[in-house]
Parts: sequence; structure tokens; C-alpha cells
Amino acid sequence: MKNRISSNEAVGKARGGGSREAIVEAAERLFLERGFGSVTMDELAEAAGVARRTLYNQFASKEEIFREMLLRVSGQLETAFPPGIETQGDAEDVLRLIARMILGLHKNPEYLGFLRMVVADSRQFPWIAEELAAVMEPQTERLVRYLAHLTAMDILDCRNPMLAAHQFMGMLNQLSLWPWMTGRERVPVPEEDIIEETIRMFLQHYRRPRSKRHGRDSAA
Repeated sequence: MKNRISSNEAVGKARGGGSREAIVEAAERLFLERGFGSVTMDELAEAAGVARRTLYNQFASKEEIFREMLLRVSGQLETAFPPGIETQGDAEDVLRLIARMILGLHKNPEYLGFLRMVVADSRQFPWIAEELAAVMEPQTERLVRYLAHLTAMDILDCRNPMLAAHQFMGMLNQLSLWPWMTGRERVPVPEEDIIEETIRMFLQHYRRPRSKRHGRDSAA
């Protein structure tokens, strides 16, 4: 549980906004280059160009810096998946919007660097992966609920919406995310082709034929 911040501490952090930003940027760089466990607070202060006292005024530990980075990732996810996206068109249109937003995240160096750091350090620090999962799972759950809703409306036939959601994301991640994460060259496939073929394959498998629907007038 996070400790409550006193008004004096809050004012200090507000005044030190530039230092705070520099510290987080230095942490992103050093954690990715050397790993979370190998970087000391003194090294972070030096890399950020701030005094050790300034560093500790902003963050009491590396764990607090990590959680600041996690908050930024959470904000990126919320921006990528704004409220109400599920209502912006029929099933194909919404899946296309979601796919474009997922691939858009894969172009964000800060987001990708953070994921890479988590993958590299999660074996030694399991809590890192757990806290990232806690941030990402709500967005996955939204897709699960959306697919369950489409199934209830007889538009799709997803007997396991959680499995279907991970299959959809997996097809996008395979060509767009994992090559970068593993240091391989991306397959030279246009982004729109990845999106359209993913949607085509997904709907070909899960879309309920009109002849088997129960008389509901729903956009498909």
C-alpha cells in the first residue's frame, strides 16, 4: 500500500518536476541497459544529473521509480483504449480500432522499452511482472467482455471469450511486438495487412453464421 504524501512533500515534488522527469528518464535507460537489480540509487542520481538528496526527495527507492514508470504505462494504455471504444461501430469496425491501437503502442519506444525491461528482470523480481499484469489485465478484460457481449448478441460464437481475446491479441503481437522484444527483424508486412488479415481470420472462425442467429437484428 502506498504511503500518504504530506502537503510539504507534495509541494516539494511539484517544484521538482523537472528533476523527477530526469530521474525517470535515466531509470528507463539504465534499467533497460543493465537491469533493475544492477542499478543503484547513486548511479541513478548521477545519470539524471541530480544530487542524491534531490533523488531521495522525489523517490525513496528504485521500487517507487518503477511504479512511476508503471503509472506512465497505465496512462498510455488508457489513451490507447479510451472509454466507449466498444460502441464505435459494428464488430469488425471495433476490432479494427482495437487492432490499430495495439499496433500503435508497439511503435512507442517508452512502452516497448518498459516491456523489455520487465521481461528481462521478472525472473529475479517476480513482483515486477505481477504489477505490470495488474495494469494490463483491465484492458484485456474489456476485450473479453466485449467478445462475450457479441456472443450474447449472437454475432460471435466465442465459447471462451478469454481465450478468444488472447488469440486476437496474439496474432497482432506475433508480427508486431515479439520480433522487437527478441531482437529479431520484423517480417516486412504492412501494418494494415496485419490488421485486416487478423480480423478476417478471427471473424472467419468466430462469427456466427446468420442462419444460426436467433432473430436479433445486430450489426456484424
